[in-house]
Amino acid sequence: MENVRPNLSTSKNAPGSLRKLPILAVLCAVFISAAIHLAAASPPATQKTISLDPENPHYFLFRGRPTVLITSTEHYGAVLNLDFNYTRYLNELHSRGFNLTRLFSGIYVEDPAAFHIARNTLAPKPLKFICPWARSAQPGYAGGGNKFDLHTWDDAYFHRLKDFVEQAGRRGIVVEMVLFCPYYGDEQWALSPVKASNNIQGIGNIPRTKALTLQNGPLLAVQDAMVRKIVAELHNFDNLYYEICNEPYLGGVTLAWQDHIIETIKSAEAAFPERHLIAQNISNGSKKITDPNPAVSIFNFHYSRPPMSVLWNYALGRAIADDETGFRGTGDGPYRREGWDFILAGGSVYDNLDYSFAVGHEDGTFKFPSTQPGGGGHSLQAQLAILKKFIESFDFVHMHPDNADVRATDAAATVYALVQPGKAYAVYVDGGGPQTTLLVKASPGRYHAEWINTRTGEVDKSETLVHAGGELSLLSPAYSEDVALRLVRR
Repeated sequence: MENVRPNLSTSKNAPGSLRKLPILAVLCAVFISAAIHLAAASPPATQKTISLDPENPHYFLFRGRPTVLITSTEHYGAVLNLDFNYTRYLNELHSRGFNLTRLFSGIYVEDPAAFHIARNTLAPKPLKFICPWARSAQPGYAGGGNKFDLHTWDDAYFHRLKDFVEQAGRRGIVVEMVLFCPYYGDEQWALSPVKASNNIQGIGNIPRTKALTLQNGPLLAVQDAMVRKIVAELHNFDNLYYEICNEPYLGGVTLAWQDHIIETIKSAEAAFPERHLIAQNISNGSKKITDPNPAVSIFNFHYSRPPMSVLWNYALGRAIADDETGFRGTGDGPYRREGWDFILAGGSVYDNLDYSFAVGHEDGTFKFPSTQPGGGGHSLQAQLAILKKFIESFDFVHMHPDNADVRATDAAATVYALVQPGKAYAVYVDGGGPQTTLLVKASPGRYHAEWINTRTGEVDKSETLVHAGGELSLLSPAYSEDVALRLVRR
Protein backbone atom coordinates (compact mmCIF):
# COMPACT_ATOMS: atom_id res chain seq x y z
CA MET A 1 0.00 0.00 0.00
CA GLU A 2 2.84 2.30 -0.89
CA ASN A 3 0.80 5.16 -2.33
CA VAL A 4 -2.06 5.20 0.17
CA ARG A 5 -1.88 7.68 2.99
CA PRO A 6 -4.22 5.85 5.37
CA ASN A 7 -2.37 2.70 4.84
CA LEU A 8 -5.78 3.41 3.87
CA SER A 9 -53.74 -2.97 -13.46
CA THR A 10 -57.55 -1.55 -13.54
CA SER A 11 -60.63 -3.58 -12.41
CA LYS A 12 -64.10 -3.08 -13.95
CA ASN A 13 -67.05 -2.46 -11.65
CA ALA A 14 -69.64 -5.22 -11.72
CA PRO A 15 -73.07 -4.08 -12.93
CA GLY A 16 -75.84 -3.47 -10.44
CA SER A 17 -76.01 -1.16 -7.45
CA LEU A 18 -75.94 -4.09 -5.00
CA ARG A 19 -72.40 -4.93 -6.09
CA LYS A 20 -70.94 -1.44 -6.10
CA LEU A 21 -70.59 -1.01 -2.35
CA PRO A 22 -68.63 -4.24 -1.72
CA ILE A 23 -66.33 -3.46 -4.62
CA LEU A 24 -65.77 0.07 -3.36
CA ALA A 25 -65.02 -1.32 0.08
CA VAL A 26 -62.45 -3.71 -1.36
CA LEU A 27 -60.83 -0.96 -3.41
CA CYS A 28 -60.66 1.29 -0.38
CA ALA A 29 -59.08 -1.48 1.66
CA VAL A 30 -56.50 -2.12 -1.04
CA PHE A 31 -55.72 1.57 -1.34
CA ILE A 32 -55.33 1.98 2.42
CA SER A 33 -53.14 -1.12 2.65
CA ALA A 34 -50.90 0.11 -0.15
CA ALA A 35 -50.67 3.55 1.40
CA ILE A 36 -49.67 2.08 4.75
CA HIS A 37 -47.03 -0.09 3.08
CA LEU A 38 -45.53 2.79 1.14
CA ALA A 39 -45.56 5.02 4.19
CA ALA A 40 -43.63 2.40 6.12
CA ALA A 41 -41.14 1.60 3.37
CA SER A 42 -40.52 5.01 1.81
CA PRO A 43 -38.94 8.07 3.37
CA PRO A 44 -40.87 11.28 3.94
CA ALA A 45 -40.37 14.00 1.33
CA THR A 46 -38.11 15.98 3.67
CA GLN A 47 -35.98 13.00 4.71
CA LYS A 48 -32.28 13.60 4.99
CA THR A 49 -29.83 11.14 3.52
CA ILE A 50 -28.17 8.52 5.69
CA SER A 51 -25.60 10.18 7.91
CA LEU A 52 -23.36 9.49 10.84
CA ASP A 53 -25.34 9.55 14.08
CA PRO A 54 -24.70 12.90 15.79
CA GLU A 55 -24.74 11.26 19.23
CA ASN A 56 -22.28 8.54 18.25
CA PRO A 57 -20.64 8.90 14.83
CA HIS A 58 -19.43 5.30 14.91
CA TYR A 59 -23.01 4.48 13.87
CA PHE A 60 -25.52 5.81 11.33
CA LEU A 61 -28.75 7.78 11.46
CA PHE A 62 -31.15 6.57 8.76
CA ARG A 63 -34.76 7.71 8.46
CA GLY A 64 -34.75 8.97 12.02
CA ARG A 65 -33.27 5.87 13.65
CA PRO A 66 -29.80 4.89 14.85
CA THR A 67 -28.65 2.23 12.41
CA VAL A 68 -26.18 -0.60 12.04
CA LEU A 69 -25.82 -2.00 8.51
CA ILE A 70 -25.74 -5.82 8.34
CA THR A 71 -26.27 -7.88 5.21
CA SER A 72 -25.30 -10.80 2.97
CA THR A 73 -25.16 -9.66 -0.65
CA GLU A 74 -24.53 -10.67 -4.25
CA HIS A 75 -21.24 -9.97 -5.99
CA TYR A 76 -22.03 -6.34 -6.89
CA GLY A 77 -23.39 -6.93 -10.43
CA ALA A 78 -27.13 -6.41 -9.82
CA VAL A 79 -27.36 -3.45 -12.22
CA LEU A 80 -24.62 -4.04 -14.80
CA ASN A 81 -25.82 -7.64 -15.41
CA LEU A 82 -29.05 -7.36 -17.40
CA ASP A 83 -29.98 -10.98 -16.68
CA PHE A 84 -30.05 -10.36 -12.93
CA ASN A 85 -33.56 -9.91 -11.45
CA TYR A 86 -32.77 -7.38 -8.78
CA THR A 87 -36.37 -7.05 -7.55
CA ARG A 88 -36.35 -10.69 -6.52
CA TYR A 89 -32.95 -10.22 -4.92
CA LEU A 90 -33.98 -7.13 -2.94
CA ASN A 91 -37.11 -8.94 -1.77
CA GLU A 92 -34.90 -11.69 -0.36
CA LEU A 93 -32.69 -9.23 1.49
CA HIS A 94 -35.77 -7.49 2.88
CA SER A 95 -37.25 -10.80 4.06
CA ARG A 96 -34.13 -11.33 6.17
CA GLY A 97 -34.23 -7.83 7.62
CA PHE A 98 -30.97 -6.91 5.87
CA ASN A 99 -30.44 -3.23 5.16
CA LEU A 100 -27.43 -2.89 2.83
CA THR A 101 -26.28 -3.94 -0.63
CA ARG A 102 -23.03 -3.18 -2.42
CA LEU A 103 -23.05 -2.17 -6.09
CA PHE A 104 -20.39 -1.68 -8.78
CA SER A 105 -20.86 1.08 -11.36
CA GLY A 106 -19.91 -0.88 -14.51
CA ILE A 107 -16.59 0.74 -15.34
CA TYR A 108 -15.15 -2.57 -14.13
CA VAL A 109 -16.50 -5.97 -15.18
CA GLU A 110 -15.19 -9.53 -14.94
CA ASP A 111 -14.91 -12.53 -17.24
CA PRO A 112 -16.64 -15.83 -16.29
CA ALA A 113 -13.37 -17.44 -15.20
CA ALA A 114 -12.35 -14.67 -12.82
CA PHE A 115 -11.29 -15.75 -9.35
CA HIS A 116 -12.88 -19.22 -9.80
CA ILE A 117 -16.33 -17.79 -9.06
CA ALA A 118 -19.13 -19.99 -10.41
CA ARG A 119 -22.13 -18.04 -11.76
CA ASN A 120 -20.44 -14.71 -11.05
CA THR A 121 -22.95 -11.84 -11.19
CA LEU A 122 -20.08 -9.49 -12.12
CA ALA A 123 -19.47 -11.54 -15.27
CA PRO A 124 -22.57 -11.09 -17.47
CA LYS A 125 -23.09 -13.04 -20.66
CA PRO A 126 -22.15 -11.34 -23.96
CA LEU A 127 -24.58 -8.52 -24.82
CA LYS A 128 -25.98 -8.64 -21.27
CA PHE A 129 -23.50 -6.10 -19.93
CA ILE A 130 -24.72 -2.54 -19.40
CA CYS A 131 -22.68 0.40 -18.16
CA PRO A 132 -22.82 4.21 -18.04
CA TRP A 133 -21.85 4.59 -21.72
CA ALA A 134 -23.92 3.78 -24.78
CA ARG A 135 -22.82 1.29 -27.39
CA SER A 136 -21.63 2.70 -30.70
CA ALA A 137 -22.33 1.39 -34.21
CA GLN A 138 -18.79 0.01 -34.40
CA PRO A 139 -18.16 -3.65 -33.56
CA GLY A 140 -15.19 -4.78 -31.52
CA TYR A 141 -15.87 -4.78 -27.78
CA ALA A 142 -13.79 -7.55 -26.23
CA GLY A 143 -16.77 -8.82 -24.21
CA GLY A 144 -19.00 -9.10 -27.27
CA GLY A 145 -21.00 -6.60 -29.27
CA ASN A 146 -20.17 -3.06 -30.29
CA LYS A 147 -17.63 -0.73 -28.76
CA PHE A 148 -18.66 2.00 -26.34
CA ASP A 149 -19.01 5.72 -27.04
CA LEU A 150 -17.51 7.51 -24.05
CA HIS A 151 -19.17 10.78 -25.11
CA THR A 152 -22.73 9.35 -24.94
CA TRP A 153 -24.55 8.17 -21.82
CA ASP A 154 -26.69 5.04 -21.88
CA ASP A 155 -30.14 6.17 -20.70
CA ALA A 156 -31.18 2.55 -20.12
CA TYR A 157 -28.33 2.11 -17.67
CA PHE A 158 -29.26 5.15 -15.62
CA HIS A 159 -32.93 4.14 -15.62
CA ARG A 160 -31.92 0.72 -14.30
CA LEU A 161 -29.55 2.21 -11.74
CA LYS A 162 -32.10 4.66 -10.38
CA ASP A 163 -34.82 2.00 -10.26
CA PHE A 164 -32.50 -0.28 -8.32
CA VAL A 165 -31.73 2.38 -5.73
CA GLU A 166 -35.42 3.32 -5.52
CA GLN A 167 -36.52 -0.31 -5.09
CA ALA A 168 -33.88 -0.78 -2.43
CA GLY A 169 -35.06 2.33 -0.61
CA ARG A 170 -38.65 1.12 -0.59
CA ARG A 171 -37.38 -1.90 1.33
CA GLY A 172 -35.27 0.10 3.75
CA ILE A 173 -32.04 -1.03 2.08
CA VAL A 174 -29.05 1.27 1.77
CA VAL A 175 -26.90 1.08 -1.39
CA GLU A 176 -23.15 1.37 -1.20
CA MET A 177 -22.33 2.71 -4.67
CA VAL A 178 -18.79 1.66 -5.55
CA LEU A 179 -17.56 3.96 -8.28
CA PHE A 180 -14.27 2.29 -9.26
CA CYS A 181 -12.29 -0.91 -8.86
CA PRO A 182 -8.67 -1.65 -9.73
CA TYR A 183 -7.93 -3.88 -12.68
CA TYR A 184 -6.30 -6.78 -10.86
CA GLY A 185 -5.01 -8.33 -14.04
CA ASP A 186 -4.96 -7.81 -17.78
CA GLU A 187 -8.11 -9.97 -18.03
CA GLN A 188 -10.19 -7.32 -16.23
CA TRP A 189 -8.59 -4.39 -18.05
CA ALA A 190 -9.28 -6.14 -21.39
CA LEU A 191 -13.03 -5.89 -20.69
CA SER A 192 -13.21 -2.34 -19.39
CA PRO A 193 -15.19 0.14 -21.52
CA VAL A 194 -12.46 2.70 -20.86
CA LYS A 195 -9.65 0.64 -22.36
CA ALA A 196 -8.70 2.14 -25.73
CA SER A 197 -9.58 -0.96 -27.75
CA ASN A 198 -13.14 -1.00 -26.31
CA ASN A 199 -14.28 2.56 -27.09
CA ILE A 200 -14.50 4.54 -30.32
CA GLN A 201 -12.55 7.47 -28.92
CA GLY A 202 -9.48 5.33 -28.30
CA ILE A 203 -9.23 6.68 -24.76
CA GLY A 204 -7.38 4.53 -22.27
CA ASN A 205 -4.31 3.58 -24.26
CA ILE A 206 -2.31 3.03 -21.08
CA PRO A 207 -1.23 0.14 -18.87
CA ARG A 208 -3.94 -1.00 -16.44
CA THR A 209 -1.81 0.11 -13.50
CA LYS A 210 -2.03 3.72 -14.71
CA ALA A 211 -5.83 3.73 -15.11
CA LEU A 212 -6.58 4.87 -11.56
CA THR A 213 -3.86 7.48 -11.25
CA LEU A 214 -3.58 11.15 -12.19
CA GLN A 215 -1.20 10.11 -14.96
CA ASN A 216 -3.92 8.46 -17.07
CA GLY A 217 -4.23 11.13 -19.76
CA PRO A 218 -7.69 11.91 -21.15
CA LEU A 219 -9.17 9.03 -19.13
CA LEU A 220 -9.32 11.25 -16.05
CA ALA A 221 -11.89 13.55 -17.67
CA VAL A 222 -13.99 10.49 -18.55
CA GLN A 223 -13.82 9.27 -14.96
CA ASP A 224 -14.74 12.70 -13.60
CA ALA A 225 -17.69 12.94 -15.99
CA MET A 226 -18.93 9.50 -14.91
CA VAL A 227 -18.76 10.45 -11.25
CA ARG A 228 -20.60 13.73 -11.84
CA LYS A 229 -23.28 11.96 -13.90
CA ILE A 230 -23.90 9.24 -11.30
CA VAL A 231 -23.98 11.78 -8.48
CA ALA A 232 -26.44 13.97 -10.39
CA GLU A 233 -28.72 11.05 -11.23
CA LEU A 234 -28.77 9.73 -7.65
CA HIS A 235 -28.77 12.97 -5.67
CA ASN A 236 -32.40 12.66 -4.50
CA PHE A 237 -31.97 9.26 -2.83
CA ASP A 238 -31.55 9.08 0.95
CA ASN A 239 -30.49 5.41 1.00
CA LEU A 240 -27.09 5.83 -0.58
CA TYR A 241 -23.44 6.43 0.08
CA TYR A 242 -20.40 6.32 -2.19
CA GLU A 243 -17.27 4.28 -1.99
CA ILE A 244 -14.45 5.83 -4.00
CA CYS A 245 -12.79 2.61 -5.09
CA ASN A 246 -12.86 -1.03 -4.15
CA GLU A 247 -9.48 -2.28 -2.90
CA PRO A 248 -7.38 0.72 -3.99
CA TYR A 249 -4.34 -0.79 -2.34
CA LEU A 250 -4.03 -3.08 -5.38
CA GLY A 251 -3.56 -2.46 -9.10
CA GLY A 252 -1.53 0.75 -8.87
CA VAL A 253 -4.25 3.04 -7.49
CA THR A 254 -2.78 6.18 -5.94
CA LEU A 255 -3.92 8.23 -2.99
CA ALA A 256 -3.71 11.44 -5.04
CA TRP A 257 -6.21 10.00 -7.53
CA GLN A 258 -8.54 8.95 -4.68
CA ASP A 259 -8.37 12.46 -3.21
CA HIS A 260 -9.19 13.85 -6.67
CA ILE A 261 -12.29 11.63 -6.92
CA ILE A 262 -13.38 12.74 -3.45
CA GLU A 263 -13.18 16.36 -4.60
CA THR A 264 -15.14 15.47 -7.74
CA ILE A 265 -17.93 13.96 -5.62
CA LYS A 266 -17.96 17.00 -3.33
CA SER A 267 -18.08 19.51 -6.18
CA ALA A 268 -20.78 17.49 -7.98
CA GLU A 269 -22.96 17.60 -4.84
CA ALA A 270 -22.24 21.22 -3.96
CA ALA A 271 -25.43 22.54 -5.57
CA PHE A 272 -27.66 19.88 -3.99
CA PRO A 273 -29.37 20.29 -0.59
CA GLU A 274 -28.10 16.93 0.68
CA ARG A 275 -24.60 15.46 0.71
CA HIS A 276 -23.97 11.73 0.70
CA LEU A 277 -21.42 10.01 2.88
CA ILE A 278 -18.15 8.94 1.31
CA ALA A 279 -16.40 5.68 2.17
CA GLN A 280 -12.79 4.77 1.57
CA ASN A 281 -11.51 1.21 1.43
CA ILE A 282 -8.39 1.17 3.60
CA SER A 283 -7.01 -2.37 3.47
CA ASN A 284 -7.58 -6.09 3.64
CA GLY A 285 -7.41 -7.30 7.23
CA SER A 286 -6.60 -4.41 9.52
CA LYS A 287 -4.41 -1.32 9.37
CA LYS A 288 -4.03 1.78 11.48
CA ILE A 289 -5.17 4.89 9.64
CA THR A 290 -3.04 8.00 9.73
CA ASP A 291 -3.95 11.43 8.34
CA PRO A 292 -7.44 10.48 7.04
CA ASN A 293 -9.16 12.65 4.46
CA PRO A 294 -11.71 14.74 6.43
CA ALA A 295 -14.34 14.17 3.72
CA VAL A 296 -14.31 10.42 4.39
CA SER A 297 -16.94 9.28 6.93
CA ILE A 298 -16.69 5.49 6.56
CA PHE A 299 -13.52 3.44 6.69
CA ASN A 300 -13.96 0.15 4.84
CA PHE A 301 -11.94 -2.99 5.45
CA HIS A 302 -12.15 -6.45 3.90
CA TYR A 303 -11.71 -9.82 5.63
CA SER A 304 -11.20 -8.04 8.94
CA ARG A 305 -10.96 -10.89 11.43
CA PRO A 306 -9.76 -10.40 14.07
CA PRO A 307 -11.22 -6.89 13.96
CA MET A 308 -8.14 -4.93 14.92
CA SER A 309 -9.31 -2.42 12.31
CA VAL A 310 -11.91 -1.29 14.86
CA LEU A 311 -9.61 -1.22 17.86
CA TRP A 312 -6.86 0.70 16.08
CA ASN A 313 -9.17 3.29 14.46
CA TYR A 314 -12.10 3.72 16.88
CA ALA A 315 -10.65 6.95 18.26
CA LEU A 316 -11.08 8.61 14.85
CA GLY A 317 -14.81 8.88 15.60
CA ARG A 318 -16.12 7.63 12.27
CA ALA A 319 -17.96 4.53 11.04
CA ILE A 320 -15.82 1.42 10.52
CA ALA A 321 -16.95 -1.27 8.08
CA ASP A 322 -16.10 -4.83 7.11
CA ASP A 323 -17.78 -4.81 3.71
CA GLU A 324 -16.37 -7.90 2.02
CA THR A 325 -15.71 -11.43 3.24
CA GLY A 326 -14.28 -14.58 1.74
CA PHE A 327 -11.29 -16.88 1.40
CA ARG A 328 -12.10 -18.83 4.58
CA GLY A 329 -13.84 -21.76 2.90
CA THR A 330 -17.52 -22.13 2.04
CA GLY A 331 -18.94 -23.03 5.46
CA ASP A 332 -21.11 -20.76 7.59
CA GLY A 333 -18.95 -20.64 10.69
CA PRO A 334 -16.11 -18.36 9.62
CA TYR A 335 -18.42 -15.69 8.20
CA ARG A 336 -20.90 -15.82 11.08
CA ARG A 337 -18.06 -15.43 13.54
CA GLU A 338 -16.42 -12.66 11.52
CA GLY A 339 -19.67 -10.70 11.64
CA TRP A 340 -20.18 -11.12 15.37
CA ASP A 341 -16.55 -10.29 16.08
CA PHE A 342 -16.68 -7.12 14.03
CA ILE A 343 -20.01 -5.70 15.21
CA LEU A 344 -19.41 -6.49 18.88
CA ALA A 345 -15.95 -4.93 18.62
CA GLY A 346 -17.64 -1.63 17.69
CA GLY A 347 -17.95 -1.84 13.92
CA SER A 348 -21.11 -0.53 12.28
CA VAL A 349 -21.17 -2.30 8.87
CA TYR A 350 -20.90 -6.00 8.08
CA ASP A 351 -21.44 -7.16 4.49
CA ASN A 352 -20.93 -10.85 3.80
CA LEU A 353 -20.16 -11.54 0.14
CA ASP A 354 -22.78 -14.21 -0.65
CA TYR A 355 -22.28 -16.52 -3.64
CA SER A 356 -25.73 -18.13 -3.34
CA PHE A 357 -27.11 -15.15 -5.27
CA ALA A 358 -26.81 -15.76 -9.02
CA VAL A 359 -28.80 -15.23 -12.21
CA GLY A 360 -31.82 -17.52 -11.89
CA HIS A 361 -31.16 -17.79 -8.17
CA GLU A 362 -31.74 -14.22 -7.05
CA ASP A 363 -33.43 -15.63 -3.94
CA GLY A 364 -30.12 -17.00 -2.73
CA THR A 365 -30.62 -20.66 -3.65
CA PHE A 366 -27.61 -21.33 -5.89
CA LYS A 367 -25.64 -24.31 -4.61
CA PHE A 368 -22.12 -23.19 -5.33
CA PRO A 369 -19.17 -25.59 -5.59
CA SER A 370 -16.59 -26.13 -2.88
CA THR A 371 -14.09 -24.18 -5.01
CA GLN A 372 -16.03 -20.94 -4.52
CA PRO A 373 -13.89 -18.27 -2.79
CA GLY A 374 -16.45 -17.72 -0.04
CA GLY A 375 -19.78 -18.80 1.41
CA GLY A 376 -23.41 -17.79 1.62
CA GLY A 377 -26.88 -19.29 1.41
CA HIS A 378 -30.03 -19.35 3.50
CA SER A 379 -28.46 -20.92 6.56
CA LEU A 380 -25.78 -18.25 6.88
CA GLN A 381 -28.25 -15.51 6.04
CA ALA A 382 -30.49 -16.66 8.90
CA GLN A 383 -27.52 -16.61 11.26
CA LEU A 384 -26.53 -13.09 10.26
CA ALA A 385 -30.14 -11.98 10.75
CA ILE A 386 -29.76 -13.17 14.36
CA LEU A 387 -26.75 -10.90 14.75
CA LYS A 388 -28.71 -7.94 13.40
CA LYS A 389 -31.66 -8.65 15.71
CA PHE A 390 -29.31 -8.99 18.66
CA ILE A 391 -27.50 -5.68 18.21
CA GLU A 392 -30.77 -3.87 17.47
CA SER A 393 -32.17 -5.08 20.81
CA PHE A 394 -29.77 -2.64 22.50
CA ASP A 395 -29.53 1.12 22.67
CA PHE A 396 -26.22 0.66 20.85
CA VAL A 397 -25.70 4.31 20.04
CA HIS A 398 -25.06 4.84 23.76
CA MET A 399 -22.66 1.91 24.05
CA HIS A 400 -18.93 1.59 23.50
CA PRO A 401 -16.44 -1.28 23.19
CA ASP A 402 -15.08 -2.44 26.54
CA ASN A 403 -12.99 -5.56 26.69
CA ALA A 404 -11.33 -4.57 29.97
CA ASP A 405 -14.44 -4.95 32.16
CA VAL A 406 -15.69 -8.17 30.55
CA ARG A 407 -13.48 -11.23 30.44
CA ALA A 408 -13.71 -15.01 30.13
CA THR A 409 -12.03 -17.47 32.47
CA ASP A 410 -11.36 -19.72 29.47
CA ALA A 411 -8.11 -18.59 27.92
CA ALA A 412 -9.15 -20.11 24.58
CA ALA A 413 -12.15 -17.76 24.34
CA THR A 414 -11.96 -14.30 22.80
CA VAL A 415 -14.49 -11.84 24.18
CA TYR A 416 -15.92 -8.75 22.48
CA ALA A 417 -18.27 -6.48 24.42
CA LEU A 418 -20.29 -3.34 23.86
CA VAL A 419 -21.16 -1.70 27.15
CA GLN A 420 -23.54 0.91 28.50
CA PRO A 421 -22.06 0.95 32.00
CA GLY A 422 -24.46 -0.13 34.73
CA LYS A 423 -27.26 -0.62 32.20
CA ALA A 424 -26.56 -3.05 29.37
CA TYR A 425 -23.83 -5.40 28.15
CA ALA A 426 -23.75 -7.01 24.71
CA VAL A 427 -21.13 -9.75 24.80
CA TYR A 428 -19.84 -12.21 22.22
CA VAL A 429 -17.66 -15.19 23.09
CA ASP A 430 -15.69 -16.50 20.13
CA GLY A 431 -14.07 -19.88 20.73
CA GLY A 432 -13.37 -21.77 23.90
CA GLY A 433 -16.03 -24.04 25.39
CA PRO A 434 -17.80 -26.31 25.83
CA GLN A 435 -18.68 -23.82 28.58
CA THR A 436 -17.11 -20.65 29.86
CA THR A 437 -17.56 -18.26 32.73
CA LEU A 438 -17.75 -14.55 32.07
CA LEU A 439 -16.68 -12.06 34.68
CA VAL A 440 -18.37 -8.69 34.23
CA LYS A 441 -17.49 -5.60 36.25
CA ALA A 442 -20.93 -4.14 36.95
CA SER A 443 -22.48 -1.74 39.43
CA PRO A 444 -24.86 -3.12 42.09
CA GLY A 445 -28.38 -3.99 40.96
CA ARG A 446 -30.74 -6.59 39.59
CA TYR A 447 -29.68 -8.01 36.21
CA HIS A 448 -31.29 -10.31 33.67
CA ALA A 449 -28.98 -12.49 31.59
CA GLU A 450 -29.85 -14.30 28.37
CA TRP A 451 -27.40 -16.55 26.53
CA ILE A 452 -28.17 -16.50 22.80
CA ASN A 453 -27.45 -19.38 20.41
CA THR A 454 -25.85 -17.67 17.42
CA ARG A 455 -27.03 -20.41 15.01
CA THR A 456 -30.70 -20.57 16.06
CA GLY A 457 -31.35 -17.30 17.85
CA GLU A 458 -32.86 -19.23 20.74
CA VAL A 459 -32.20 -18.31 24.36
CA ASP A 460 -30.29 -21.35 25.62
CA LYS A 461 -30.12 -20.11 29.21
CA SER A 462 -31.57 -17.21 31.17
CA GLU A 463 -31.36 -16.07 34.76
CA THR A 464 -32.02 -13.06 36.95
CA LEU A 465 -29.42 -12.10 39.51
CA VAL A 466 -29.05 -9.55 42.29
CA HIS A 467 -25.51 -8.21 42.17
CA ALA A 468 -23.81 -6.54 45.12
CA GLY A 469 -21.09 -4.96 43.01
CA GLY A 470 -17.68 -5.84 41.70
CA GLU A 471 -17.35 -8.73 39.26
CA LEU A 472 -20.52 -10.55 38.28
CA SER A 473 -19.88 -14.22 37.47
CA LEU A 474 -21.97 -15.79 34.70
CA LEU A 475 -21.65 -19.42 33.59
CA SER A 476 -22.57 -20.02 29.96
CA PRO A 477 -24.64 -22.95 28.69
CA ALA A 478 -22.84 -25.59 26.66
CA TYR A 479 -21.95 -24.25 23.23
CA SER A 480 -19.88 -25.00 20.17
CA GLU A 481 -17.68 -22.36 18.50
CA ASP A 482 -19.43 -19.29 19.88
CA VAL A 483 -22.19 -17.88 22.09
CA ALA A 484 -23.64 -14.43 22.84
CA LEU A 485 -24.83 -12.84 26.07
CA ARG A 486 -27.42 -10.12 26.61
CA LEU A 487 -27.07 -8.71 30.11
CA VAL A 488 -29.48 -5.92 31.09
CA ARG A 489 -30.09 -4.18 34.40
CA ARG A 490 -33.72 -4.35 35.47
